[in-house]
Amino acid sequence: MTHVRYAYVITGALLLSGTAATMMFQPTASAQTAQNEPGAIEATAPKPGAPMSFADMVARLQPAVVNISTTQKITQQAAGNPFEGTPLGDFFGQFGQGQGQGGAPITREAQSLGSGFIISPDGYVVTNNHVIAPGAKGATVESIKVIMPDRKEYVAKLIGRDPASDLAVLKIEGANLPFVKFGDSAKARVGDWVVAIGNPFGLGSTVTAGIVSALHRVTGSGGAYDRFIQTDAAINRGNSGGPMFDLSGNVIGINSQILSETGGNVGIGFAIPAEEAQPVINTLMKGGAIKRGYIGVGIGGPVDENVGAALGLPKGQGELIARVEPDGPAAKGGLKAGDVVVRVNDKAVTPDQTLSYLIANVTPGQVARLDVIRQSKPTKLSITAANRPTEDQLAAIAGGGTDGLPDEDDGPGVQAPVAAPLGLNVVPLTPQIARSIGVEATVQGVVIASASPATDAGQKLKRGDVIQSVNNVPVRTSAELAAQVAQASAAGRPQVLLLVTRGRQTNFIPVKIKN
Repeated sequence: MTHVRYAYVITGALLLSGTAATMMFQPTASAQTAQNEPGAIEATAPKPGAPMSFADMVARLQPAVVNISTTQKITQQAAGNPFEGTPLGDFFGQFGQGQGQGGAPITREAQSLGSGFIISPDGYVVTNNHVIAPGAKGATVESIKVIMPDRKEYVAKLIGRDPASDLAVLKIEGANLPFVKFGDSAKARVGDWVVAIGNPFGLGSTVTAGIVSALHRVTGSGGAYDRFIQTDAAINRGNSGGPMFDLSGNVIGINSQILSETGGNVGIGFAIPAEEAQPVINTLMKGGAIKRGYIGVGIGGPVDENVGAALGLPKGQGELIARVEPDGPAAKGGLKAGDVVVRVNDKAVTPDQTLSYLIANVTPGQVARLDVIRQSKPTKLSITAANRPTEDQLAAIAGGGTDGLPDEDDGPGVQAPVAAPLGLNVVPLTPQIARSIGVEATVQGVVIASASPATDAGQKLKRGDVIQSVNNVPVRTSAELAAQVAQASAAGRPQVLLLVTRGRQTNFIPVKIKN
């Protein structure tokens, strides 16, 4: 799942690329109205059906959609570069290749690019958190700039940010600025026309149109905000933080993610629904902290066909509890590992309304009433929700912030088919591992769990590197990787060309096939 869609450029380096409260923003000047004021769009908007043109509507909305860029500095410890003076020298210099003594720390400049939109005439701007967040380990954000469609630039102040919902609020100093208002995303229907405006790849204001492809789409990120509007309107890197409009010109979503094997648009994009975003934005504007429910459990997954058959439960209803944190709210309330939670406060736990989503939306301090199946018998539990810890704290609770890969001590035997030809043990790249090793959600492939230093690949690659393709053929499993290496060996080729991602850096690396 592509969770980060902004261009991230390091100087001199090559980087390739995502409650039910309502809020209304009123003009501060009586003479000014919102760009999407009721009546302003309807008079010229395309009628339901196949529209002839979006031009009049876009002309009203486009002035309120902005480009957002950050200037960042990245400080990294210099490392020895055994390839210095060769064509691979620059690449491995970027990767920090070499385990010898490093030099003095190196500071590089970087930029991130994304989109946003103005929500009040005095300059409040909404965007995605990942657009304005540090883009790499050791990075700090030096400044944030908002660029209007007419190329006028403003220095922005960060008012508040919330990584869990991927939302941020900025403020620029201005008056009588063009702005847009939120609509009611709960009224959106599959098949409705939508228009997305943003700045893909830093090209400047770009308009795309499509339909609502699905509602309440769960992407697997978990938490209170894992329910998105899916659209086939073209969304690419740089569209992050931009608005999704309905045909009345109201913002019903904030473009945030894409699903793509290449990192480009394939017609599956995701937007944060306005009904989920507005309460967060309102709180951030007031300087408040976002609080979410937490009961202290590890979720073992939904009741699928196999689990349902084993437990005698209907498929698609409920989720398994795999772990209960000692002394946590769930443990105190009597929840046990192996229980299946089927309802929370009379709301069914389904693939579209997950347990994680329902619990996170319980106000801390309030009671969550759980309907549970335990050993085929229904029972009811009452658990007082606590305040959800930060993501770093949760990682520590779950296991000290490990990267989710098998222990290196496991040695050859983890995904063994690949160990012989290249000296690598690999596992499929999951969203959890991707987040842990710091690669973008667009990246797909296999991740190295261990590498033999006796092989060429083991000398050039390391644990946590992601192999996306072999000789330009995508690989997603250890078997696919082994098959491509075997095919190259059978053809008499002494090397294979791997497309490798380490962190936010991607390049091709030739490695020798071990005989």
